[in-house]
Amino acid sequence: MTSATATPGSTAGATATSGSTAAAGLVVKGLVKIHPGPVCALKGIDLEIPGGMFGLLGPNGAGKSTFMSIVAGLVEPTAGRVLLDGTDIVANPRFVRERLGFLPQDFGFYPELSGRAMLEFLLRLKGISGPRGRTALADALLERVNLADAAKRKVGGYSGGMRQRLGLAQAIAGDPRILIVDEPTAGLDPEERQRFYRLLAELAVGRVVLLSTHIVDDVATLCPRLAVIKSGHVVADTTPSAARESVDGLVHEGFVADADLPAFAAAHRVLSAVLVEGRTNRVRVFVPPGGTPPAGFTKSPGTLEDAYLVLMRVPDHEVPPALARSVPDATEATR
Repeated sequence: MTSATATPGSTAGATATSGSTAAAGLVVKGLVKIHPGPVCALKGIDLEIPGGMFGLLGPNGAGKSTFMSIVAGLVEPTAGRVLLDGTDIVANPRFVRERLGFLPQDFGFYPELSGRAMLEFLLRLKGISGPRGRTALADALLERVNLADAAKRKVGGYSGGMRQRLGLAQAIAGDPRILIVDEPTAGLDPEERQRFYRLLAELAVGRVVLLSTHIVDDVATLCPRLAVIKSGHVVADTTPSAARESVDGLVHEGFVADADLPAFAAAHRVLSAVLVEGRTNRVRVFVPPGGTPPAGFTKSPGTLEDAYLVLMRVPDHEVPPALARSVPDATEATR
């Protein structure tokens, strides 16, 4: 839990808890997690995550949830260390729990409660109050996430974006040093997504914010740094601009009739195929250096989504060296 008297919105609490090591952020060394079975969910994760927003991209089952649970002090790793501002939180999980804010993908609310009442209830469960009392703190948090006008409305009538912002209000209560948000924009309409982007960007000042998602646009918009996890390995540790540059000139775009797409996909490295007017597909393909693009295809500027899909769909030996991060041998990672 965070401090019982911390107030929302300031960064003073974050720096006070970490002292002179505030800039250290989160350091992960040799992180391994083997579930019963055995199933190796994480296979030797090494990352240095500075203050600010950091994106964690990967498909379902890649190991993102296991990674976040370990960072949150909820799951003990099989091997490895996790340091928050220099303190080993595997050896001392209470250290991170006292400095943690967490917004899960699915947050259960009581629909009959008002937004204010729901937030006050969550603050009571977390043991957090404020110098002017819990109700005043709840009102300040609702103001911070732009829900002050909806404080008296029942949560059951909130939109998806409003529910996410209410969940974020409880996550930032107590001014956490580290904030973990899991798939925060899934299901949000474009307007709500943009509103949530701006809120997260504001909250990243003075904190470590770990954004776990499979939505590439979230990372491209918010994160100056990102890692891509695939099958328990970190396969890229980069920036959005560097990832784009690594595939620039190697992505070609053209049109393929719907009926011809299966045969085309069998012969080329298809990154994406978007149906156009129900009859044809706008297709993007990866062409490695020295390769020949399909007839009628032209070069297209690389995007972060292209880079991510190259990591997911292209054989390792064809992934541009500037994008790829060397993957340790699985047997070594589990020793």
